[in-house]
Amino acid sequence: MTDAKVAAARPLTAKARIARMYRDGKLTTILLFLPPALLLFTLFVVTPILNAAHLSLYRWSGFGEVTDYVGLKNYSTLFAHSIFHQSMWNSVKIILASILLQIPLALGLALLIYRKTPTNTLFRLVFLAPYILAEIASGLIWSFMFDGDYGVSAQVASALSMPSFYILADKQFAFLAIITVIVWKYFGFHMMIFIAALQSVPGELLEAASLDCRKSWQIVAFVKLPLISHAIKLSVFFSIIGSLQVFDIIIPLTNGGPSNSTHSIVSYLYTFGLTRLNVGYGSAVGVALFLFCVFTALTYKRLVIREGKSA
Repeated sequence: MTDAKVAAARPLTAKARIARMYRDGKLTTILLFLPPALLLFTLFVVTPILNAAHLSLYRWSGFGEVTDYVGLKNYSTLFAHSIFHQSMWNSVKIILASILLQIPLALGLALLIYRKTPTNTLFRLVFLAPYILAEIASGLIWSFMFDGDYGVSAQVASALSMPSFYILADKQFAFLAIITVIVWKYFGFHMMIFIAALQSVPGELLEAASLDCRKSWQIVAFVKLPLISHAIKLSVFFSIIGSLQVFDIIIPLTNGGPSNSTHSIVSYLYTFGLTRLNVGYGSAVGVALFLFCVFTALTYKRLVIREGKSA
């Protein structure tokens, strides 16, 4: 091996790496763009998290000085609260509904309309429209539809000569109504992710696959789905994190009722923390939610995304 090859094989020192980055212009880019990004991240992400962690150790109404130190009492109260347990279970059910109902629906529609035609473009616009609509507006619209006196459900019951049925006031059906609205609201977003991934699949590869596979489902199962697996994993990740943050749809629909049976973690935080002027307790809920989201994201990345890269 020549001296040049031996020198190239040696690891660069820190000084040499910095010098090479300076020659390539990367160091200038880092010095220009990294400090503002770090400043913004510190101000709007790190500082609120640390502040919430600090407030979670106090009993504080949001007014006056923060002086009533209670230690971990807010956390012990939180994890012993049955409504918090119900809220956690509701968030898990939203995650399951998103993965088992929303994503398959979005994937099926994407496979039908991913080709670039005027008709498919119209269908994409129609299916994406619920996602464009604001969450509060969506919740209000569906609350009117589920209204047992004047809504669509009341008109259907009247047409069938049945007594009025108040879906949002029934514990068994209120949360099903919330899941229905969530699936309707967000499946278009995942559909567009799948459409973008399907359109990136080479047409020549599909033509070759059509010669080997006699049935269209075989092309979907053995060619298209493996090639867009990265988009499916990303969509599942968005579904999990988004499900843990559901709030704007629940408040106009049920406001957590009936009897606090339809709370998500975030609506629980809002109801038992902010509206009841118990900011310290609400901060404890926020910290618990943050840690759960971080744990979920890191676990998903380690078990699913990294496994996909190694494969």
